[in-house]
Amino acid sequence: MIHRIRSFAVQHPVAFAILFFIAYFTGFFALEQIVTTPQYLIHCTLDDLIPFCEWFIFPYAAWFALIPWSLVTLLMRDRKNYFYLCGVMFSAMAVSLLLYLLFPNGLALRPAEIGHQNIAASFVQLTWLVDTPTNVCPSIHVSTTVAIFFAVCRSKIWTHRRLVVGGCGILSILICLSTVFLKQHSVIDVLCGFSLAVVLHLIVSMLFSHTVQIQDEPDEKYLVRVGASK
Repeated sequence: MIHRIRSFAVQHPVAFAILFFIAYFTGFFALEQIVTTPQYLIHCTLDDLIPFCEWFIFPYAAWFALIPWSLVTLLMRDRKNYFYLCGVMFSAMAVSLLLYLLFPNGLALRPAEIGHQNIAASFVQLTWLVDTPTNVCPSIHVSTTVAIFFAVCRSKIWTHRRLVVGGCGILSILICLSTVFLKQHSVIDVLCGFSLAVVLHLIVSMLFSHTVQIQDEPDEKYLVRVGASK
């Protein structure tokens, strides 16, 4: 079964990603309906010391562009790290949904009123309409962002490596900070999301150490498991 899934992903990387996101969004929105009253409220003292700032909605929203940019770029130019990113990021998203189901959690950090009338505040209000303060720990925003940063660091395709890696690093930090300044997540969610990404990075890297690169062309198979049976 695992061999078939791996073969399908290698032969049809775009279809593999599309099917995963269909399954992910189906599970995510189903949980939004199932978990309406969380059993566990996530909170720590540090959360109370962090002020709400609506202007962090812009780096928060940049996450929605960062994911397709990283996937498409690596798919076109660095197939090996594309699969690395899929391994870490998709696993983090799937594990997070499972944890939300097993341990329904949420927040009570959002202010009753934003208190400002500006474009950032309007975007925050729109975000809160579709994104309830449930299913928050670990933070998918954080785990996927960290996974993308790791993939960018691993890749050797960048002509201006310092600029790309440095820019991605700064954006990644801002995205992670945005989750707590917008009261979308607790500091605990951020730490758990980061830890999840690191653990999955180590696991996927170990699995990749047992693969051999045959071709690096986008349209051809190029990975084979060492010692795998035919």
